Amino acid sequence: MGIDIHGLNFLRYALKRSGRFGKTAMIGRQSIAIPRKKDIKKILNLTKEVDYGVFCEEILRINFGAVNVDSYDFSDYEGATHICDMNKPLPPHLINHEHKYDTVIDFGSLEHIFNLPQALKNLSTMCHDGGVILHVLPANNWCGHGFWQFSPELFYSLYSEDNGYAETEVFFADLNDNKHWYKVKKPENGIRRLLENCSQVYVLVRTKKIRNFSHDNVQQSDYIHNWKNKNFNDLDTIQSFRKIKKFVKNHHFLSSYFRKTKKFTSTIQGKVHNIKHSKDLSNRNVHLIKRTVQEWID
Repeated sequence: MGIDIHGLNFLRYALKRSGRFGKTAMIGRQSIAIPRKKDIKKILNLTKEVDYGVFCEEILRINFGAVNVDSYDFSDYEGATHICDMNKPLPPHLINHEHKYDTVIDFGSLEHIFNLPQALKNLSTMCHDGGVILHVLPANNWCGHGFWQFSPELFYSLYSEDNGYAETEVFFADLNDNKHWYKVKKPENGIRRLLENCSQVYVLVRTKKIRNFSHDNVQQSDYIHNWKNKNFNDLDTIQSFRKIKKFVKNHHFLSSYFRKTKKFTSTIQGKVHNIKHSKDLSNRNVHLIKRTVQEWID
């Protein structure tokens, strides 16, 4: 867990959108995972290189207006401020005004916590009304890194206005490309926001907790759409299709014709689909809005 180049830029984005971080909590004590000080200097537009140490408290205080930066971890091996198990509800002594935060940062921790729903509740419990929650977590191609890889669907469905949140934004970041982010359009009308690609991808999430939250009714958006519109319940249509399929199968000349036609049309349709509906991280993906990191921050 740590703040790399994408993470540091996402902190800049959060500062631009929400203002100074104020009282700040980290899930896990976050290290600075940017080896070259000149990269930090360039990203933060500093006049000289600065040594902030191994962990990120100083960089948050000096550059992002964080105060009382606390860290929460299962073990004290990295010197976290509070020792607790995020698999379980926060202990009573950590549920009070003293332990409410303006900014809650989870940069590479939730994927290592088995009881994910409880951990997400803990983050929101720690956050003031009007406070901000930030995630940088593994999306595609992190199998084996932790327990979980994350979909934008989770955060759009969880951090909804009905559940007590606002301004939820989700981005993809390719670890092979530090210059661009891809904003993921919010799922709607039963359409899933799918991504298939070959490189490791982060999901970057920012949301604001606006009131008492609830995680009691979190459902996948496309199923809600189908349930509401009673999609896939037209049994007459399904049965008619099965009858046509059986008829074609029993007439060999029709079967041969449709097999040849299907092979040709599927090849053409596949090429067109790949151009218009690319699932890779590119401008061709209709679910994504690509801009440079600096354009998003500006």
